[in-house]
Amino acid sequence: MSFEDRNDAARQLAGKLRRFASDHPVVLAVPRGAVPMGQVIARSLDGDLDAVLVRKLRAPFNPEFAVGAIDESGWSYVADYAREAGASPAYLEGEKREQLELLKRRRASYTPERGPLPVDGRVAIVVDDGLATGATMIAALHSVKARNPAKLVCAVPVASHEALAKVAPYCDEVVCLDSPDDFYAVGQFYRDFPQVDDAEVARILRGFVRHGVEKPA
Repeated sequence: MSFEDRNDAARQLAGKLRRFASDHPVVLAVPRGAVPMGQVIARSLDGDLDAVLVRKLRAPFNPEFAVGAIDESGWSYVADYAREAGASPAYLEGEKREQLELLKRRRASYTPERGPLPVDGRVAIVVDDGLATGATMIAALHSVKARNPAKLVCAVPVASHEALAKVAPYCDEVVCLDSPDDFYAVGQFYRDFPQVDDAEVARILRGFVRHGVEKPA
């Protein structure tokens, strides 16, 4: 399965999530790429939209490769292969500090008027544009679960088999459109996969108020 772009993937994913529409769920998107997707899904499900702020912990010699992830509370997940990838305990401590500072800046930029939306007692759907290692999603799910949702759902268009197996214990349900055998990178399943910048994330989050209703211009 391949997708035209993130909006196409979001529309297809929303179709699989329609049964949650009557719950008016909180859709929590992993920045930056998944936030435009979260907007589409939240509107389709008559829900609320927020970002769940997490950052991958980068491998020392390959910054695109995650050896773990950290959420904005400072909780971190470190993959069992981190040391093999060159991430020593000292390196990881420095990487955690750097990424946590970035998360603080992003929260101040994305939603300066408020903190994270409350999710206690509600259906929470955590969305990303794909899972390669699963590290970032694990941190996101851990962060949301600590806030006591009634049900916690992981929703992605595409994921590796290994990532799906790793994230499943951290949520109540995983919704994934495709998990191909020839998975190499998330971007290979999108015909158009542009970068999403901080300004777009902030614009979407500030404009989306509740149940798909935007603020007046």
